[in-house]
Amino acid sequence: MYAIIETGGKQYRIAEGQTVSIEKLEAAPGSEVVFGSVLCVCRDDGSVFGKPYLEKATVKAEVLSEGKGRKVWVFKQLPRKNSRKLRGHRQPFMDVRIKEINFGG
Repeated sequence: MYAIIETGGKQYRIAEGQTVSIEKLEAAPGSEVVFGSVLCVCRDDGSVFGKPYLEKATVKAEVLSEGKGRKVWVFKQLPRKNSRKLRGHRQPFMDVRIKEINFGG
């Protein structure tokens, strides 16, 4: 059994017991997070799709850790001008472990 959820503007295919890196949420490591935006649940007896979300489906996960990704360099330069900018960015993320997929329909 697996599900497709949406969080942080991205979609993830998840299964119970799986560890996933997602966009950072307002939760502390060790706490539990509930995802309500479930797009589809696929089981052995068939798949159920939402329009766009399934109303009674939830996914419970445990926050394992927080971190930052690799540095992405952003360089801007205007042609024929002496104008240059060099900036760096590290995107924050969270590692979560999927505990349970609840499907109420």
